[in-house]
Amino acid sequence: MLDQTTDESVVYFGPREWNMSLVLALVWGSSFLWIAIAIDHVPVTVVPLARCGFGALALLTFRDARRRIGRRDWGRFAVLGLTWMAIPFLLYPIAEQTVSTSITGMINGALPIVTVVVTAIFIRRMPSRFRIAAVATGTIGIVLISLSSITDGAGADAKGIVLLLVALVCYAVAANLARPVQSTYGPLASMLWIEVAGVLWSLPLGLHGLATSAFSWQALAALLMLGAVGTGFAFAIYAVLLHRAGTVRGMIGIFFTPIVGTLLGVTIRDDVLRPIALVGMGIVIVGAIMTSRPER
Repeated sequence: MLDQTTDESVVYFGPREWNMSLVLALVWGSSFLWIAIAIDHVPVTVVPLARCGFGALALLTFRDARRRIGRRDWGRFAVLGLTWMAIPFLLYPIAEQTVSTSITGMINGALPIVTVVVTAIFIRRMPSRFRIAAVATGTIGIVLISLSSITDGAGADAKGIVLLLVALVCYAVAANLARPVQSTYGPLASMLWIEVAGVLWSLPLGLHGLATSAFSWQALAALLMLGAVGTGFAFAIYAVLLHRAGTVRGMIGIFFTPIVGTLLGVTIRDDVLRPIALVGMGIVIVGAIMTSRPER
């Protein structure tokens, strides 16, 4: 297993890691669609509570997740529940009130470059020029995908974009903070208790939102997908991938979420797909392949 100071050049990123990354891309790329469907029927404050609650229940099905944590680590898990779950899970549905499904997925694709910066601060070491170039390549693809939609005003505003960027910073910080507890308790138990903490943080606003909501089968199905699949099983896979591939290369699946999000937005939410977005998707894939290579 890697720790924060491990040289990622010693880690092999092979077919198993690629398969895990592609699963995460499909699940998380579709999450923006599920969020959009859910907030059509329930207040945004219900989303983080449901995601954390259904996610924790899904993780309870794994024996390795049902492990007690030491009292000395409660504070760390509380911080992780806030930064990894409660805050970003609330910011995304708020942002999607004014930002389209496709553009939300596109902006989410910038997470690897945010993670490179945050990780460099945590370990106090600059990434290699090759790693910077690899992430920059992927970011150029993200910009091209989103350029036409942003410039013609189709489905994005400044406030929503800022909220999404804040959520990305929260994810990047949490990914680094989580490594010590994952080393101690393992990825499954760590994610379970982080999501339990997320439930507790989200409970007050979530219960208020539920009290003002009317039951909807569409909302329930969307929240189940977001929670059990996207927050439970997918985060378990992600936690394992972080251990196997390191903090930065564990983010490779994020490069593909704009592609999934854009395609779903076009086919289901009637978002507009410009030709330049197809070029951007190709560049994103190149960036992902470059990022999977070891540091030089």
